[in-house]
Amino acid sequence: MKLQSLAAAAALTTCLFAGSAFADGRIAVALENPLAAKTKVVAGGAVFVCEGAECVSTAAPSRALTAVSCKALAKEVGRVAAFGGETKSLDADDLTRCNASAKAGVQTAEK
Repeated sequence: MKLQSLAAAAALTTCLFAGSAFADGRIAVALENPLAAKTKVVAGGAVFVCEGAECVSTAAPSRALTAVSCKALAKEVGRVAAFGGETKSLDADDLTRCNASAKAGVQTAEK
């Protein structure tokens, strides 16, 4: 009986830790120039919905909050002014790396 209780407790603990490691969060992105049309982009395992000068992923994995993911998004929608989640945001150096491969000539909305 003790062994079954111990195994159940171990399984529950593992599930709790695994759940927090794979928890999804929100990432908000500010674009330097607004987009002309609503766009969906997959970057870093997250689906971003971009409209105007903002892109949002409401269920992004933690691996999506990186300069690499930002770079993948910038290739599709243009230069990024800010990229961050609930607990972390990219710094100026990361944003510079992100924008190094930003798509040029993205059609923007009238300001």
